[in-house]
Amino acid sequence: MTVAYSQTGWAAASPGRAAATETFSDEVLIRRIANGDQLAMRTLFARHRLAVYRWLLRLVDDEALADDLLSDVFLDVWRKASSFERRSLVSTWLLAIARHKALSARRRRTNVELNNDLASTVADPADSPELVLERKNREDLLRHSLARLSPEHGEVIDFTYYHGKSIKEIAEIIGINEATVKSRTFYARKKLAQLVAAGR
Repeated sequence: MTVAYSQTGWAAASPGRAAATETFSDEVLIRRIANGDQLAMRTLFARHRLAVYRWLLRLVDDEALADDLLSDVFLDVWRKASSFERRSLVSTWLLAIARHKALSARRRRTNVELNNDLASTVADPADSPELVLERKNREDLLRHSLARLSPEHGEVIDFTYYHGKSIKEIAEIIGINEATVKSRTFYARKKLAQLVAAGR
């Protein structure tokens, strides 16, 4: 059953109707949301809420705030679906809205630093204790190195490797030109490689 988003009063859908809606593309869902389709809104929310929430949490490092911002993001989608321009993917549009809200929240809370704790994996229970320890050490090193990147460099690494976004999509989300994204990505990778090598 599709999960409702309580703050807007969206109720859970029946499994049959939910399954039918879940097969629609994001673009179709947005068009239906623009026409006031709550089932389409629930489906889009269920499809993207976890990725958007994790991105918000990395930016604000506060679970309660990330949850509030997630609510704001999808309320914006509900209100502004008719203004969506199909020049980008819906997921890109969602991340752009989320980024804007997170940066605004961080400006209001100047004591909050960007959290670049990006590396998260689940250990395979079949792994040996030595392999688990080695993986944990690698993850800790990567996490520590990522946290030492500037916010601008950490952001492009996050979008590239953890959200699978293209240079064009990153430029659109951040609001800079593609050449700047390429430059930031190049220097971010170089710096990350240096930090990881130094931490060995």
